[in-house]
Amino acid sequence: MPNDDVTLRHPGDVALATYADELAAEIAKTAARYDESGEFPAEHFELLRQRGALALTIPKEYGGRGLSLYELLLFQERLAQGSGSTALSLGWHLMAFGYLSFDLKWPRPVFERLCRDVVQKGHLVNILITERDAGNLLRGGPPTTTARRTAQGWVISGRKAFCSAAPELQQMIIYAWIGGEQRQAEFLVPRTDGMHVIENWNTLGMRSTGSHDIEFDEVLVPHDALLNYIEKDKPSSFTTGSRAFGLQIAAVYLGIATAARNFTLQFAAEHRPPSLGHPILDAPQVQLKIGEIELLLGAAKTLLYGLAERWERYPDIQHRLHQEVWTAKHTVTNHAVRIVEIAMSIVGGHALSRDLPLERYFRDVQCGLYNPPQNDMVISSLAQTAVKRQRNQSVKEKTPAPASALPGIPAAVDAVAA
Repeated sequence: MPNDDVTLRHPGDVALATYADELAAEIAKTAARYDESGEFPAEHFELLRQRGALALTIPKEYGGRGLSLYELLLFQERLAQGSGSTALSLGWHLMAFGYLSFDLKWPRPVFERLCRDVVQKGHLVNILITERDAGNLLRGGPPTTTARRTAQGWVISGRKAFCSAAPELQQMIIYAWIGGEQRQAEFLVPRTDGMHVIENWNTLGMRSTGSHDIEFDEVLVPHDALLNYIEKDKPSSFTTGSRAFGLQIAAVYLGIATAARNFTLQFAAEHRPPSLGHPILDAPQVQLKIGEIELLLGAAKTLLYGLAERWERYPDIQHRLHQEVWTAKHTVTNHAVRIVEIAMSIVGGHALSRDLPLERYFRDVQCGLYNPPQNDMVISSLAQTAVKRQRNQSVKEKTPAPASALPGIPAAVDAVAA
């Protein structure tokens, strides 16, 4: 077992990391080409499909590998070193099954059928929870996408945004508003006539995620496509367990930062400016920057994997760690951005070259700041919790304690004595 990565706890972790590294090496060969064109990397997903990656978080009893949260993070961090776009696109699929396997709120036969479709048919799935007008629906707003009950089933109409892997999705989990009932629900919608991919994804970073809009034009689905009602102030299928499986997002950006660090170390070892007469790796000012990278990387890994292990080890607190999860996402993604910035400063002007991968890492890592929960939402939530806690403490301190007839004796004891 390698002794330089203490996130690998045992031979099982090492085997998983090796598997992910092999996949990353394959997709890395064409990652730059897909980034340049903005085309969705269908060949990457065919490789992932053939190598069983789509079934990693599906329970073992349904033919999957049943990865834990910790193992999911290990896999995603390493796959992202080959292509951040591909890892992020796959991550939404793996995350969905992580949540459903942990705390299933759907009818079990529907979940079993979806698992079989992934294992046997290679279906790719995503949760579509963002709209141009309503924003990210996990922030609490109602969807503009609607579901209308008919004798034949539900009719779905609306448009979803930022639908990663849109060109390849075979089944989609969407949030829709049921007007007649004045509430929203989760629906499972297969790829079908009336569903149109609107190819409008053209971004600075994560260019090959295929995160186009998808329009649903009077799409008819059966009555059992309604999976779960979303109740106010209660966790949905994908906000349960403190949203811990969303940490796969942070793992992706940590992987991008690690790839930038590895490239920079190799560059520093080989780049020998005539003015120095030795590799820049030996320059004290470069070593200080490398030390800062290692500090940020180590802190991010410790926080991310330490939280995942605590979440798994103590089931009684799994539903009370949402702020810790958000703190980890914020810290890891911001550390990742800073790591790549420092790497760019070490490499210097060469870092801007499209012939080197560092400028792609720089563009891709910025996107972590825009994946939910975003920085402002995390900080606002932490502040509100601290303020509420302080107010409650102040009220408690101002409330006089029950008087005791006997000095020095608690009122409860005094009452018994009486």
